[in-house]
Amino acid sequence: MEKGRIIFLNGVTSAGKTSIVEAIQERDDIFFYVVANDLFQEMVGDKYLRENYWKYLSEVIIMMYHTAKLYSDMGKNVLIDGILVERDEITPHYQQMIEILKNNPLDLVEVYCPLDICRKRNIIRGDRYESQSDEQNELMAKNIEYRLKVDTSLCSAAECADIIIKECELGNQRS
Repeated sequence: MEKGRIIFLNGVTSAGKTSIVEAIQERDDIFFYVVANDLFQEMVGDKYLRENYWKYLSEVIIMMYHTAKLYSDMGKNVLIDGILVERDEITPHYQQMIEILKNNPLDLVEVYCPLDICRKRNIIRGDRYESQSDEQNELMAKNIEYRLKVDTSLCSAAECADIIIKECELGNQRS
């Protein structure tokens, strides 16, 4: 069985990852299952997240990569909506993710947006605090080897989705 492609959309909150995921999901030519940091974080009770946020978040992030691998191994395409951060609890995060997914077709995509625009988006969203993107940017893993970069301040989510699908050679595939 051919493994499904994994596309990891990496970027800070409000950079536009989820909007791109939604634009890709709207397409008729390809289908992806979605795994996301936010969805996996919800699997941990608030009590535990308040007790030791990074410990429990780190655990479910690793489980998220194993879930993406499982879908891929079963021939399903997967979108990961996340952020590769480096904290003591998960370091080396980027290398762990690469190790887990090393035998699967993986494309890392940087979803970028200038931080001043992310701050404005955070305020508009109302479920993030203004400086959250700045804080995540400081924690983001360095030296990531990206397949490509999309800038959501220059392109719409649908345009970014088109670029990603074209660059990752995924047109006219369904899993």
